[in-house]
Amino acid sequence: MGTIPKLLIIAGAVLIVVGLLWALLGRFLPLGRLPGDISIEKEGFAFYFPVVTCIVISLVVSGIAYLVRLFK
Repeated sequence: MGTIPKLLIIAGAVLIVVGLLWALLGRFLPLGRLPGDISIEKEGFAFYFPVVTCIVISLVVSGIAYLVRLFK
């Protein structure tokens, strides 16, 4: 098996694990509803942009990538 299929399988497995963790921990961690997330609701219109949630997720993924490179 080539490197691309292996990479896709690993990426799929990681996405499944992250999705399961998000579903289980979503009850306890308010990701998507953090202070700083932009939410505008008007009559017939709703806009939501999770700015702080995106920053937190980015920091966590960057930290994991750093640790993987450090121990590789």
